[in-house]
Amino acid sequence: MLHQLIAEFMGTALMIIFGVGVHCSSVLKGTKYRGSGHIFAITTWGFGISIALFIFGNVCINPAMVLAQCLLGNLPWSSFIPYSVAEVLGGVIGSVIVWIMYADHFKASTDEISPITIRNLFCTAPAVRNLPRNFFVEFFDTFIFISGILAISEIKTPGIVPIGVGLLVWAIGMGLGGPTGFAMNLARDMGPRIAHAILPIANKAESDWTYGIIVPGIAPFFGAAVAAWFMHGFFGIN
Repeated sequence: MLHQLIAEFMGTALMIIFGVGVHCSSVLKGTKYRGSGHIFAITTWGFGISIALFIFGNVCINPAMVLAQCLLGNLPWSSFIPYSVAEVLGGVIGSVIVWIMYADHFKASTDEISPITIRNLFCTAPAVRNLPRNFFVEFFDTFIFISGILAISEIKTPGIVPIGVGLLVWAIGMGLGGPTGFAMNLARDMGPRIAHAILPIANKAESDWTYGIIVPGIAPFFGAAVAAWFMHGFFGIN
């Protein structure tokens, strides 16, 4: 299990390095790609997840996927908490690495970019705050995400899973990501949110734990559970 835990940790960290990194690259003052926009960011998230899966192989890098695999009988329930903790810690460390890389740009942006925008480089936030609707969006996004991954994983062509998952992330981000930023993953949101809370960022906004716990924290687990039951019951996928 230790090898798998390290893989989950490193895979999640790499995913976050690409994802939080692209937000910093497109928003912070003085970067080469400032103002590149959401297509640039969402594409990098998709490609970054593909690369993490190519490197680390059969990893979940998402506590919601760990839950789905436990429900389907592919992982023992004893793996759920250790895997999830490793993934969240990977999200923290990946975010810290990005902060170190962009430290000069964070400093240059202090008086120009709002503290809330800086926080949102790390973690997700709703375009319109409506917690019940935000919860539904993250639930449904995750349902599509986990269902899609389970379907893609049935195709045994080598290399298809990392590419397919990257395209799936790209499509969900473009089509469904506008309301909440499509976290679909407690580790993706909570790890960077923790990093933002502990890093010495000037003029820091509060971390909005209420939103972080209820929407990107809890909703993905419900989406993953329904996806596992649906894909098993309707398609016979384990």
